[in-house]
Amino acid sequence: MSRLFGTDGIRGVANADLKPTIAFALGRATAHRLVGPGRSIVVGQDTRRSGDMFVSAIAAGATSLGVNVDRVGVVPTPALAFIAADPAYAAGIMVSASHNPAEDNGLKVLDDAGLKLDDSIEDELEQLIWRSDELPGVPNDQLGVVRDARGRVSTYVANRERLAKRIDGARFRVVLDCAHGSASEVAPGIIRATGASVDVINAEPDGVNINLHAGATAPESLAERVVETGADVGFALDGDADRLIAVDAAGAIVDGDHVLGILALDRLARGNGDGPARRGLVVSVLSNGGLQQAVEAAGGLVIRTPVGDKYILEGMQVSGAGLGGEKSGHVIVREHTTSGDGIVTALEVLRVMAASGRPLAELAARIPMLPQEQRTIRVRHKDQWEGDLELRRAIADAEGRLNGGGRVLVRPSGTEPALRVMVEGRDAVVVRELADALAALAKQRLD
Repeated sequence: MSRLFGTDGIRGVANADLKPTIAFALGRATAHRLVGPGRSIVVGQDTRRSGDMFVSAIAAGATSLGVNVDRVGVVPTPALAFIAADPAYAAGIMVSASHNPAEDNGLKVLDDAGLKLDDSIEDELEQLIWRSDELPGVPNDQLGVVRDARGRVSTYVANRERLAKRIDGARFRVVLDCAHGSASEVAPGIIRATGASVDVINAEPDGVNINLHAGATAPESLAERVVETGADVGFALDGDADRLIAVDAAGAIVDGDHVLGILALDRLARGNGDGPARRGLVVSVLSNGGLQQAVEAAGGLVIRTPVGDKYILEGMQVSGAGLGGEKSGHVIVREHTTSGDGIVTALEVLRVMAASGRPLAELAARIPMLPQEQRTIRVRHKDQWEGDLELRRAIADAEGRLNGGGRVLVRPSGTEPALRVMVEGRDAVVVRELADALAALAKQRLD
């Protein structure tokens, strides 16, 4: 049996391979392992229709073991993390599949500091889930209670608005794409607190349109709107607002690697000591080699980790780095947050634009990227790729064609039934050809 927890919690097609019985069992497991009778957890969700079903199941499971459940309703994942760090809570659970389509959903457990769990604790929870019926319940007079705690979201909003108001001279015209997701209500006001005028698109969630041709995974409509309206910059969040992809005034996409480079070069230019908090940048193995070259040329230090923002944070904690993130748009700025927060990332980009007086395109041009192609191949046997000799030979041949000037990375997805292939090198044509060939072979061999 494959591991239940992936790189970002438990995910699957809602009510199919991810059933409410799993959420009920997770509620019991979390209550038993992380909380204890009489204490409380906080639970939030994104805008998927299945969210209410899973939140109710979690609440039933946790209250059956005497744990109180505060429901904060629809919130960004970083807001749930912020709230979960309140001493009132022993843990938090976010119901979201982030950037995935509406038919999927997911369950993310956070500890009492609002941080994602270590793999070892997730393994313990998984074992408890499979035997949750064995966990002792409590009598009626000791059952936990479910409470409406939507008012707590205001603490997150107030904190982010304070960050926004610190930005001097941010009188930009911004287009904000909320992906019909959980930031639709809170993000526009926070960005407006910078002094920017904000044109909001894709902020009408109906339970089935989250991430649909919108947001960080599909920023094309945002790019068109930026150009049409003559805006200075566009920001695309994903469904739970832990990612951000930017668009410059000409409609060009500025991905997470470019954003990380912009913020890293700004930190290096501002100085404030020579330690890892200023110089360090933690990125995943997927981040572009051009980003590493640009940051190191400016005196920075780049540290790579496995894919997943919890591994990015672990790398930051170990190294002392103040900035980290992923090409996908997860960015962690440690002085403001301990998780990816697309709203904070947008504020940081506006701050650098305002302080430098430079447009986003000029800032991004300082980080020239190597040609890179990524492919996601949906296959039934994603975890068996290393055992296929023909695929391994093809990977070795591809690495040989790159002639030491690039790299090939193959890995199973931690959130989908898919294999991911990344090829990077100096020649864009060769890189694209190799990525296509490896993707086709992986589909043939592993499906």
